[in-house]
Formats: sequence, structure tokens, C-alpha cells
Amino acid sequence: MAETHPYCAYVDTLDENNVHRHYHDHEYGFPIPSDDELFGRLLLEINQAGLSWTTILNKKDNFRKAYAGFKIDVVANFSEKDRERLLADASIIRNRLKVNAAIHNAQVIRGLQQEHGSFTAWLDQHHPKSREAWVKLFKKTFKFTGGEITNEFLMSSGYLPGSHSDTCPVMQRIKEENPPWMRA
Repeated sequence: MAETHPYCAYVDTLDENNVHRHYHDHEYGFPIPSDDELFGRLLLEINQAGLSWTTILNKKDNFRKAYAGFKIDVVANFSEKDRERLLADASIIRNRLKVNAAIHNAQVIRGLQQEHGSFTAWLDQHHPKSREAWVKLFKKTFKFTGGEITNEFLMSSGYLPGSHSDTCPVMQRIKEENPPWMRA
């Protein structure tokens, strides 16, 4: 019997213009080569906590604009004025803990870049790990990164398997990009 994956099955029912369809077909599970885009994905996963992924996908461009194109160096230097601007921006999620986590995590990632050359290199140096070990590392390193956030970030960026069923046509394209989970 073919393996099924709830997200793949759900997306099969959607119109081509649906935000989930685009995310599933072009982003979810694919390796992300840019540190800024990796940071952006982590920021989105953190903001999803307690909300629907549809809400986050619909606001993704707003997050990108509000958080300086996900540029780590810029966000790491956000001031109190920037913090207040984010908390007043109705086009994104206005949660003080999430805003503070984004700025803090940008600062942490900047430090990881200085120490390891890049955020990607830091992730690669810790790969492979079990989900549990990744969660422990993320909780120790970042703010607002519990089990589900860490798991989804790592699956969505190619560090953990499980983003698609083996029978999903997108999985073949992901495998061609040789994501980190295949190199374990």
C-alpha cells in the first residue's frame, strides 16, 4: 500500500492558485540555500504557533516586508522603534514574544554565521540528529522554538524527512536536490 501524507492528500484537493498548493509544490521540503531565507522560514514557523498555516502563508509577503526581506543583519539590529513598528503592523502577527524572538534569533544566527561561516554550515555541522536532539539543540540556541516549530522548520527546509509521501510527485524533485536528510 502506498504511503500517504496528510498534507499531500489535502493539497491534491486544492486549486492551482491556492497558497498551500504553491507552498507544497515549490517550497515545502526543498533545501534552502540562503541564510536569510532560512531565517525567514524559521520566523514564519515561529509565527504560526497557535495559528493556521494558511494565515501565515497569506501574510508571508507582509512578513518579508516588515522584517526587511528577512535580512539577518538588518533584523539583528532592529531597535525598540522597529519593535514597536512590528507590534503595530496589522499585516503581520502582532505578538510581543514572537517579535522579540525574531530579533533575538537574528542576533543568534549572526553569531552562528561568525562562528561557523553560515547558518547553513551550523545546521550541516549538527546533521544528522534525531528530532528529539534537534529540538533540544534549538531550545538551547533559539527563543520560541519548541518541538513542533523545530520539527516543521527542519522538515520544511530539508533537514528532516517527512515533508511529502514517497508517492507525491514533488518528492522526486526534492530528492533531485539532495536535501540534507538524504545525506544522513
